[in-house]
Amino acid sequence: MTGVEVRQERESDRRQVRQVVQAAFRTQPVVADLVEVLRASAGWRPSLSLVAQEHGAVVGHVLASRGWLDAQAQLVDVLILSPLSVTPGRQGQGIGTRLVRQLLAVAASGTEPAIFLEGSPGYYGRFGFEAAGSAGFRRPSLRIPESAFQVRTFASYEPWMTGTLVYPEAFWELDCVGLR
Repeated sequence: MTGVEVRQERESDRRQVRQVVQAAFRTQPVVADLVEVLRASAGWRPSLSLVAQEHGAVVGHVLASRGWLDAQAQLVDVLILSPLSVTPGRQGQGIGTRLVRQLLAVAASGTEPAIFLEGSPGYYGRFGFEAAGSAGFRRPSLRIPESAFQVRTFASYEPWMTGTLVYPEAFWELDCVGLR
């Protein structure tokens, strides 16, 4: 995929990012608001907001923000991958794959021991995500299908780090919990 650059989002990209998210989630317009609310939150991680750019235009975006794992011993900072957006006319061409791979590479170098998401096991399994329930984690909401609740752990993960995933407030505030 020549000509597509994956890089950290810049402030000047925000309008285009919103347009990409709105187009990718046209039946769920609140997802574009979620990105903006997350940017203004304590869970915002600028290094984990990436864009795919082609010929000066943003054609894809992925974001991971901070959440928590309510483990028995203590709260553990973890990451939530959401949303992943690619312009509809460019879906299925590897842009989303590049965004997720780059995001995971950046996230693996951080301090959080795991990254969670709700999505297709067929799509995300190739990136090392597995069923989170089978790995000892509990969904933050019963509205998330068990099969869609997934996790990928990093080198700093330890076996005692199991429990209930807690989403950032923005997900609850905008009711962006559970696949629609």
